[in-house]
Amino acid sequence: MTKRLRLTGSSFLLALLASLCLSGCHACQAQQPIAKTKDGYTYKRPSSGGTGKVYMGREIAAIMTATGGNWLDRDTREEEENSSRTIENMDLQPTSVVADIGAGTGFYTFQIAPKVPEGKVYAVEVQDRFIKTLKERRSKEEANHVMVVKGDSLEVNLPAHSIDIALMVDVYHELAYPKEILQSIHEALKPDGKLLLLEYKAEDPDVRIRELHKMTAAQIRKELEANGFRLQRQEDFLPIQHFMLFEKTR
Repeated sequence: MTKRLRLTGSSFLLALLASLCLSGCHACQAQQPIAKTKDGYTYKRPSSGGTGKVYMGREIAAIMTATGGNWLDRDTREEEENSSRTIENMDLQPTSVVADIGAGTGFYTFQIAPKVPEGKVYAVEVQDRFIKTLKERRSKEEANHVMVVKGDSLEVNLPAHSIDIALMVDVYHELAYPKEILQSIHEALKPDGKLLLLEYKAEDPDVRIRELHKMTAAQIRKELEANGFRLQRQEDFLPIQHFMLFEKTR
């Protein structure tokens, strides 16, 4: 015979109140704002391709691993991005000291190197497989003025006040600690040093890149201007990327 639980009037009331309180707690949790940390980052449930970590309203994208190296060296990249025109507009001198931050396989590093024969190019990377590729390519091309540097999530590990121009190509949106990396770059730049950012245009729906791997020009300005940089020049000659050149302000 099946037994049925019978509640007295007071027991039923207590059970009902407990149920309502539990439901209310869940509702309160769902409505709670994103927890804010002391370092200025917030966290939420990760979006597709995202980390769940948010900086100044932008979710930071998950990093592309070294397994995507072939995509960086694809045959169509010059046609799609017009990298040679970017380099022409960097105003490089033979003695310029350049930092290619997030150098990957060296697509930009080894195009820049011949432009600065009396200068230096720092190829900064965090992933060991890319580090190995960069060193092998430096040796193969006998580019002795290319210095391969192992960076990390907080530091670019470059000498203070040594860089004329730093370059980040489709890298900034993946930085786990953008505020700290910008501060590290700021320290590495000479007093009149520049930072050039190339990012896929989020304003253009025809740019077929995942949303978190694109940025608007307004968002780029907001984040950099909050970290000691001022927009010096913005160009629209690139087909799918923003060209935004910043200078130090403090």
